[in-house]
Amino acid sequence: MLSVAKIINKILKRDQPGTASGAEHLRNDFKSRYQSFKILLSSNNKALDIMADIEKLLEGTRLFGMSNVKADCTAVSVNVYKMIKNLEVLAPGKYRELSSRFNDIQQQIDKILLFKKPETDEPLVIPLDSVTKDMSDIIGSKMANIGEMKNILKLTVPAGFVITSAAYRKFFSYNDLQAEIDRLFQTTDTEDIEQLYTLSAKIRQTIIKSGIPEELETAIAESYAKLEKDAGRKIRLALRSSAIGEDTAGSSFAGLYHSELNISSDNILEVYKNVVAGKYSLPAITYRFERGFRDEDVHMSVGCMEMVDAVAGGVMYSRSPVDISDDFIFINSAWGLPKSVVDGSVDCDLFVVSRDAPMSVVHKDIKMKNKKFKCFPQEGICRMEVSEDLQAEPSLSPEQACALAELAVKIEKHYGLPQDIEWAITDDGFYYLLQCRPLQIVSAAKKIIPPDIRKKDVTVIVKGGVTASPGVASGRVFHVDKAVDILKFPEGSVLVARQALPAWAPLLSRASAVITEQGGFAGHLASVAREFEVPALFGVPMVYDTLKDDDIITVDANGLSIHTGKIEALTTDTGKSRNLMKESPVYDILKEISRHIVPLNLLDPDSRDFRPSGCRTLHDITRFIHEKSVQEMFNFGKEHNFAERSGKQLVYDIPMQWWVLNLDDGFKEEVDGRYVNFDNIVSVPMIAIWEGITAFPWEGPPPVDGKGLMNVMFEATRNPALATGASSLYAQRNYFMISKNFCSLSSRLGFHFSIIESIVCDRIGENYISFQFKGGAADHDRRLKRVLFLAEILEEYGFKITVKKDSLFSRIDNRDRVFMEKRLKVLGYLTIHTRQIDMIMARESTVNYYKSKFKKDIDQIIVQVPEVI
Repeated sequence: MLSVAKIINKILKRDQPGTASGAEHLRNDFKSRYQSFKILLSSNNKALDIMADIEKLLEGTRLFGMSNVKADCTAVSVNVYKMIKNLEVLAPGKYRELSSRFNDIQQQIDKILLFKKPETDEPLVIPLDSVTKDMSDIIGSKMANIGEMKNILKLTVPAGFVITSAAYRKFFSYNDLQAEIDRLFQTTDTEDIEQLYTLSAKIRQTIIKSGIPEELETAIAESYAKLEKDAGRKIRLALRSSAIGEDTAGSSFAGLYHSELNISSDNILEVYKNVVAGKYSLPAITYRFERGFRDEDVHMSVGCMEMVDAVAGGVMYSRSPVDISDDFIFINSAWGLPKSVVDGSVDCDLFVVSRDAPMSVVHKDIKMKNKKFKCFPQEGICRMEVSEDLQAEPSLSPEQACALAELAVKIEKHYGLPQDIEWAITDDGFYYLLQCRPLQIVSAAKKIIPPDIRKKDVTVIVKGGVTASPGVASGRVFHVDKAVDILKFPEGSVLVARQALPAWAPLLSRASAVITEQGGFAGHLASVAREFEVPALFGVPMVYDTLKDDDIITVDANGLSIHTGKIEALTTDTGKSRNLMKESPVYDILKEISRHIVPLNLLDPDSRDFRPSGCRTLHDITRFIHEKSVQEMFNFGKEHNFAERSGKQLVYDIPMQWWVLNLDDGFKEEVDGRYVNFDNIVSVPMIAIWEGITAFPWEGPPPVDGKGLMNVMFEATRNPALATGASSLYAQRNYFMISKNFCSLSSRLGFHFSIIESIVCDRIGENYISFQFKGGAADHDRRLKRVLFLAEILEEYGFKITVKKDSLFSRIDNRDRVFMEKRLKVLGYLTIHTRQIDMIMARESTVNYYKSKFKKDIDQIIVQVPEVI
């Protein structure tokens, strides 16, 4: 009987590379490794693309929501994980520590991404008599401020109660709504307004059809019954949204959520669901998205307040919303409920009251008010005609206007900030305060308008209206009248509407300006326009029919005028809108997460920190794996004495060692020995690189002055990685890995190293070139200057560039084969000719010489047919 040792020995002999079965086994093994290597490279490219997208998002060039953040985090993690698994195929068990580093980094990302505020044991319903502003995290700022006015300032506020955020969470948990909503968001393109419209309808219907937990039903019914008992009669309620984050400084959500008026006890539960579902109206979704609020952080509380049968109502500002230096009190008023003022559906009166005692009305603008909102005797509200004798009459007396102004000053003093206040006056003379929030104040850009623009009316189409939001902008006219118009609205157009309705708010991030026939600066749309810094001119008579679709106009909201064409003198240097995402919750989350994804710390393969334990980010892991995968592919043939697939030394009349590993079909025919001739290479990208390398002979090291030489010597003694005896795969050789359409070149020339990686074929969508460059023998300043020198050249030829410290990363994607081949020639040329020029980067004249020479040489290499980049 054979011993175990002899059996093992027999098996090993049977599969030795020298035998037919051994060679076949190795060929199959290599094929499998090459497949893993291709998957690894593809995952690397995808991961780097996602990291670039994250950096773009942080620049604030486009809006994004949590669905974008989650999608990017998931995608980058999946691709890095694929890289780890495929490196394991190339080197089983060799880099086990990578998995543990990946898991540690992923846990840090998940900790940020999945963070939820701890839930506290809060009541489902709170009576308004117990509410103060300190409860905003339980009931939202709107109802917290109403409670503050009632209980601390002792102002007249309708009786009521608040259905809290705890009730919202119980309702959502009872129906498992958040998971379904998250799923719907994940499958929606949030930049497609039509998809958002469909999403909004689906979510709202899902919420409305859901059941209310019995405990919550009971709490609401008992609170309603107590109100009626205290009033001694049947009452109707106004149900008003009070979301967490609503009515705060800089984020008003003005008019974007849902409220319903004059509701009976029979319908309060259904209306509660309607108000909660209003969180997902199209205007609310787009506003949260554009302001960077996480959906899961916005819990909807609902205020339930006794209806006020108002004779007149409206909105007042304790200061001007469009001029920070103007401290008058501005009161907008209409007959009936304040609804017509806040939704911009009717023209309203304006009263301007002086702040100094004794207060007086210093200006008034009385409009024709032919409609008003009143409560039905049973339930609901209606829009009624105003009697002819009242239409042109002031809706407030001077005494009423001054009394309201005194209340505004009192509220502003209490909060220490200018306030936006909703109010109503009843038949019996009570002044009810219905809402207060910080006033968003913006200032018109301070710029000198040429006198001739003001004097000449040749370009003016219309004059008049009020400045709802200051600024100047140009664009093509687009009329908006129906909901379907929201889906058709072109980017950068001027929104023209009859009424200043909150329904148009989703278009503010796409509109250059807004013009309406009705409405004033106190309406909800005006508030949101100021937040988004979109010029808005409201209350312009007959403007809807005067302006024609597609006409180019200039809106001067400061000068109350609309001009034909683009008036450069008005629009030049008007300034760019601020990045609304910056410092928003979603932006801050992505910024924090990006610290675990994007930074690259592993730059030098010769560094002692270039190992799995040195990986601090997902980018570090991709860099490490890419480097090691190249080594493992080369080492395979050598370690297994597999001459057929081992690296071959390139035979060419250049005094450097160039090694080539044929991954698949990069050779015209297989080579048995250790050398390969260039005419046997059929790899498209390698041939292009090589043509760049050999196009012009290298002139040798540039002349170095004494200071430059001393600098190099000092760096060599300070940095052991620069020593010629340093142990490195790249210290002596330059390696090509090729197939017919793929090439990866890792080169170490002198004291710098570079990596060129490319796929070039006839399928444009698969083509890419990636180039990385680092190192040098000079000090950091000179190395950085060389990198910037290279960046300037590469940008001229269409490369996208990123510079980090003294490292350069560049890329070109999705261009045709001829274009890509020419750019590879550029990289081949630069790989050879940038050797040691870091040593002369302090001499401007020498730098200019090389810049001119490189440009001339490169043009000779690639400029055969003029190209437009």
